[in-house]
Amino acid sequence: MTYAALAGCFLLPPLLVLALAVHRRRPGASWWIATSATILGLLVLTTVFDNLMIAADLFRFEPSLLLGVRIGLMPLEDLAWPIAAGLLLPALHLLLAPAEDS
Repeated sequence: MTYAALAGCFLLPPLLVLALAVHRRRPGASWWIATSATILGLLVLTTVFDNLMIAADLFRFEPSLLLGVRIGLMPLEDLAWPIAAGLLLPALHLLLAPAEDS
């Protein structure tokens, strides 16, 4: 299984939870702005620290399983994990919080 396929499988559940949360709660613009800012922050931090860890040779990727697109030393597929976290956690909060809190 390629890293892109694994990332796609990992992103599917958060997207489904997000779709359910948005359908049930209809969040406002402030929720979308906060969620987008969170994801952007996670992407920046992931890019910086993944590049540092790869440069320090803490881990490696099998080149034949990568798409080939890199941001510095980091493969593009590595951004799936912060995107999944940035979507799933706010969506779960939206679903599980009392209606007046969302």
